[in-house]
This record gives sequence, structure tokens and C-alpha cells, in this order.
Amino acid sequence: MIKHLVIGIFTCLCCSLRLPRRYFLTMRRFLTRIVSRLWLHEPVTTAMSSESQIHTHSRRKMVVGLGNPGMEGTRHSVGMAVVDALAAHLGLGERWCGDRQLRGEVLVADAHHLVLLRPRVLMNINGVAVAKTANKYGVQPEDILLVHDELDKPLGKVAIKHGGSARGHNGVRSCMDCLRTDVMPRLRVGIGRPAGKTSVERHVLGRFSAEERKVLDSVLVQSVKILMSQLRDHDEKPYSSPSSTAGGRQAKVASMEPQQIQMCPANIKEQPSKTKAVET
Repeated sequence: MIKHLVIGIFTCLCCSLRLPRRYFLTMRRFLTRIVSRLWLHEPVTTAMSSESQIHTHSRRKMVVGLGNPGMEGTRHSVGMAVVDALAAHLGLGERWCGDRQLRGEVLVADAHHLVLLRPRVLMNINGVAVAKTANKYGVQPEDILLVHDELDKPLGKVAIKHGGSARGHNGVRSCMDCLRTDVMPRLRVGIGRPAGKTSVERHVLGRFSAEERKVLDSVLVQSVKILMSQLRDHDEKPYSSPSSTAGGRQAKVASMEPQQIQMCPANIKEQPSKTKAVET
């Protein structure tokens, strides 16, 4: 009860504090990390559970649609729409099962050695659901594919990013904090930046217009094709366990090249790098 009360207070503070933007962002990150630590009953290490120590051909993969619960259909939750489309493509759209302990909705496709996840916690702490689910099903961080919205790409474009910085996306940052690594590949779905004087927050939390939904339909189809291709490529690659670095973070696999991403506003400055994009 005390833990839930503290979580509620911190969550309210994250939403209600009216500080200068620079201080607000720092405070919000600090508070969301505390909330995440409180939600995680036990430490989640990169080793995960013993189930992860299985052969390459049967290792489970996980695809996560990042978003906000109850806000399906908004730009910020487009990752959930993509994962829904993937489930429908596999003929498993009716098999979603809510799990209060994991803080999410889970679909297990044993025939594909695949776990699909829709977190049921706020975007800023999506990593809690991801870490809990990965721990339960023995999924390694490098086998977790995150699907999320991308401000710096227009609607109609998607891109694969192989690990690296969150570059401002709070859902990705939460996953990195809870899993304690940044090796997770990501499928970034373009939503474009707001026009005119519309704020970023209002833009990402808004719903797609009728015209945008026509484009979104083709984006979902293309995104599913890319995901299926990534999953097939994953099965064909030999497994090599990444070594751990000092501080508890996991080293990136040599073949993974960090790529440029910048989502929600953040005071982060990094050198850009190459990105492999797929245009729909």
C-alpha cells in the first residue's frame, strides 16, 4: 500500500510540476526512474531467467509496441497499432491476455518462439512491463524489438535502428533504464513534427486525421513486413552472448551500429550516425 501511494505521488508530480523546461525534464527523468525501480519487485539483470539459456533456433523473441494505455489510436501509441497488426498477420489477434503482474497485455506465439507485448503503464515507465515480461519468458535484451513513434520522420516512413541512445524518446529510455542496456533493436514509425504553433505534446497525444489514417494503413502493412523480415534474420544469425561492461551495462554486439534518433524534446547532444531507412 505504501509503495502504491509513493508511486501515485511521484506520478502526479511528474505531471503537475510547473518548472522551467530544463529543470522539469531533469526532474521528470529522475522521478520516472524512481517509479520504475519501485514497480520492479526484483532486480532485472541482462542475464534474465534460466529460460534464456536455450539454443539459438528456439530462443524466444519479443516485439513490444510502446504507447500509453487507453490512448490507442494516438500518434504516440502507433507502436501498439503495429504490434496489433503483427498479431493479426499471425492469425493470433484474439489471443491477447492481460497480466496485472507484468503490467501489460501479452500474446505468446509458441510456434514462432515469439512474445508480443502491449504495456499497460504510462509511456514514461513502459520499461517496467518490458523488463518484467522479458524476465518471465526468458528473453534476452538483444532479442527484444521495440516499436515506437518517430517525430523526425514524416508519416509514411519507417526505419530500423540497431541499439544505441534513446535520443529523447521516453519509452525507449525507460526500457534502457529497466533492462540496463541499450542493445535492443527498434522499429521507428514516422509521425512527423507538428505544424504551426501546435505543441509537440499535443501533437503526439493527438489522433491521426482521416487523411493520415489512409497513409497509416499502408504503414502498418509495411511495418509488419519489416518485422517479419527482422524476425527471420534473427533466427538465421548465430547466437553470441555480449559481454558485460563496468557499471552493469551490456556491451553492444559488434554488428549493431547505433543510429540517429530524436523523438520527444530533450537536452541531449550527440554526434549523428548513419541510419538504415525503409520508405513505404
